[in-house]
Amino acid sequence: MTDPSSPPKWKRVVVKLSGEALMGDAPHGLHAPTLERIAKDLAASAALGAQIAVVVGGGNFFRGIQGADKGIERARADSIGMLATVMNGLALEQAIEAQGRQARALSAVPMPSLCESYSRRAALHHLDKGRVVIAAGGTGLPFFTTDTPAVVRAAELSADAVLKATQVDGVYTADPKRDPSARRYEQLTHDEAIAKSLAVMDTAAFALARENKIPIIVFSIAEAGAIRAVLEGRGRATHVVP
Repeated sequence: MTDPSSPPKWKRVVVKLSGEALMGDAPHGLHAPTLERIAKDLAASAALGAQIAVVVGGGNFFRGIQGADKGIERARADSIGMLATVMNGLALEQAIEAQGRQARALSAVPMPSLCESYSRRAALHHLDKGRVVIAAGGTGLPFFTTDTPAVVRAAELSADAVLKATQVDGVYTADPKRDPSARRYEQLTHDEAIAKSLAVMDTAAFALARENKIPIIVFSIAEAGAIRAVLEGRGRATHVVP
């Protein structure tokens, strides 16, 4: 149901989740309470009336770049990483539906016995039906992090913003975990973030966001209800705007 008292700030968004966000306190894989918390947040965000697409990483299972460091050919390692994102996508799909909200995992790497293949038309159909769309499988191509498909999906789905969930509550002048004097930005332009070499997203993703004038909202996923808070214009976050 839509909550008319709390209209979302954006009508359609892409939420970028890292695989590590699903680990919670676990050293590897999925942490059930954390998965449930994030699924509940996504379901509540969709209940506001916003159309929610999610691009999820796979680093809690396997990172392509780390596999390449261990001697696996980079293209093959990235393929393994894409499969890890599908594992997370299927887990999110089930967890969101356990909250009473319909969800659909769509994979850029076709595997029809497990989930639907990703297409723009299918994603838009499910969004229009009020379902949370989980876009897994990255771009289906090696040599890209999952930052890039987050922006690609946002551009092709005409999303109003990319909500990038991280471990810190925005973009800082330096790593706040290492530098206690680091300052948090409330707002930046794309050009400022690039000029200052701030690690908002990887270079390819950020260039695409700038070209398509897509705002990026960087916030912490650590607290319950963080995604909904951003949609309602609450909470701490950095807005990287055109």
